[in-house]
Amino acid sequence: MISCSLYIHIPFCASFCDYCDFYSVNVNDTNDDYINSFLTSLVFDIKSQIEYFNVDKIKSCYIGGGTPSVLGKKIRFLLDALNKTPQFTPLEFSVEANPESITEDLLSICRGAGINRFSLGVQTFHEKSRIAVNRALYGEVLEDRLALASRYFPGMLSADLITGLPYQNELIVKDDIKRLLSFEPVHISLYSLSVEDGAPLKEKIKNKTVTIQDGDFSDSLWLEGRDELINEGFIHYEVSNFSLPGKECLHNIHYWQMKNWLGAGPSASGTIIDDNSGGAKRYTYLNDVDEYIKILREDQKKADKKPSFRAVNSEELDRDTLLKECILMGFRYLKGPDPNLFKKRFGSAVEECIGKTLEKWKDKDKMLFLNSFLYDAFTELDNGIY
Repeated sequence: MISCSLYIHIPFCASFCDYCDFYSVNVNDTNDDYINSFLTSLVFDIKSQIEYFNVDKIKSCYIGGGTPSVLGKKIRFLLDALNKTPQFTPLEFSVEANPESITEDLLSICRGAGINRFSLGVQTFHEKSRIAVNRALYGEVLEDRLALASRYFPGMLSADLITGLPYQNELIVKDDIKRLLSFEPVHISLYSLSVEDGAPLKEKIKNKTVTIQDGDFSDSLWLEGRDELINEGFIHYEVSNFSLPGKECLHNIHYWQMKNWLGAGPSASGTIIDDNSGGAKRYTYLNDVDEYIKILREDQKKADKKPSFRAVNSEELDRDTLLKECILMGFRYLKGPDPNLFKKRFGSAVEECIGKTLEKWKDKDKMLFLNSFLYDAFTELDNGIY
């Protein structure tokens, strides 16, 4: 029997932001039957995985995407099914939403179903920047939706901001933070814009229809935002995450400390770790809603009703690979890897594996210069010093 976190990917959006490369399809190209078929398959998938991996407790749940809030009232089917699952007893139950798809009905359903962390994709209030990256919803309507969410989820509101967007400067970043704080979020993710291959923004930049700041200026904007949040009493507890004391995201800490998690839905990934051998099984669902529904329907008709995992790419992580991942993920987090779990898995303390690196970095900010720290750590591991 094992305990796990659960990530659920809702692969639907009403519109697509130009910087995003997450898997999603346009919800406006679907119909009620299609959404219902997806949700039925999704619930079967979740329950089957719980049985297959012999899970006795779901410790946290994060419903992301895509844009889960575009499900509207249909999200009730998923939330009700989760709450009727005996193993589902999360301390933290999160759902992502974009302000444009927030309604009172949605908020009421989520609050009534036990959602206790409501995460909003704000990114920026600056209209010129929002338009440049095809971000929906502008002006006072955005703030009205945030006010509505904060009334339903007082002390439970989380939000995302992005720095380095077109037309941003230090004053805009500070204004974004000031305006967001007026809605009393307890957790803020502050990301620096990343332009991924395949994202429409990449093509816009190439064609010079949109320009973005150079890397140094973009970095300075993020640092300005970081300092502003710290001055407002937020703790910088992970590379891109800030919270008021005691309001850290438990689900993400589960990832950073490399504990077991299930993933359900197209493009979702799960990892189940054997703490005794230091190895792990990872599986990632294909980016294909139609195939996901088809295969899960076929599995549901089987006598044993167990997942076939035909819609996933699977890999086995050996001890050395998992050790590096535990260091990579663990040092994203202010407190570092879980020392007891690390010793149990690998038979050595973190200090025994990368002692020289830790000594070199003892007075430096490992989170702020994570890539450089990891380079030193992996070099030490590859040289077999420990």
